[in-house]
Amino acid sequence: MEKTRLRLGVAYDGADFSGWALQPGRRTVAAEVIRALELLFGEIEEFTVAGRTDAGVHAVGQVVHVDVPTAKWEQLREKLLWRLRGILPPDVRITSSKAVDPAFHARFAARWRRYVYRVADARWGVNPLRRSDTLAWPRPVDVERMHSACQALLGEHDFVGFCKQREGATTIRELLQYDWARDDEGVAFATVRADAFCHSMVRSLVGAALAVGDGRRDEDWLASVLTLTERANDVHVVGPQGLALVEVSYSDDPEDWRSRIDVTRRVRTL
Repeated sequence: MEKTRLRLGVAYDGADFSGWALQPGRRTVAAEVIRALELLFGEIEEFTVAGRTDAGVHAVGQVVHVDVPTAKWEQLREKLLWRLRGILPPDVRITSSKAVDPAFHARFAARWRRYVYRVADARWGVNPLRRSDTLAWPRPVDVERMHSACQALLGEHDFVGFCKQREGATTIRELLQYDWARDDEGVAFATVRADAFCHSMVRSLVGAALAVGDGRRDEDWLASVLTLTERANDVHVVGPQGLALVEVSYSDDPEDWRSRIDVTRRVRTL
């Protein structure tokens, strides 16, 4: 049977999900998306996500690739999003769909991933309308101080001090951007961009920066975590509710996808 590879954009409110990945007996984003796709295309065999998110984490820019029967894709091409809208629960949406070269790989062809983490440090707490995507922090934070301290983390390093280690997985990553600012409502937010992230890395980076921002740690301490050879016991992992995957970047050239896949799959060393 001839197959067509689709690139799908996915958005979800992670509050009521046990994360992205399939888990027996638990409600997950992948399970809901696969269920909807199989109602339209039959059994799904190839289904890969750009980055698995943890329980409670949100996304507006998640990407998956999936191989579907070409004949059914031709039938559904113009109305696929509308059909999926009627099948999926309201806390997950397929926001885009297009056929791509079979070389496309949602995970390994990605150039970088960008996350945003929202923190409200107002005395009165979080705007009730944003309570599911914003962390309430009990102390005021100095955003400029956090931003300055975080610039020392940019580049390729072993982020083991900020990561929960997994057997056989490297903790070497290239951090491309780590900025702090405030939005028009005064909410502090971090923008974190890297080629890839290890387990709990973004939430650890945010927790460490908040310790600097509220005065419990000095700026040099944040950079010192990079010198550790194991997970830092004094780096707080903040809750998942403030974190959202907002963008995954890819080249438009299939040849670039192939070369990027080779780079991503390499064994990282410093």
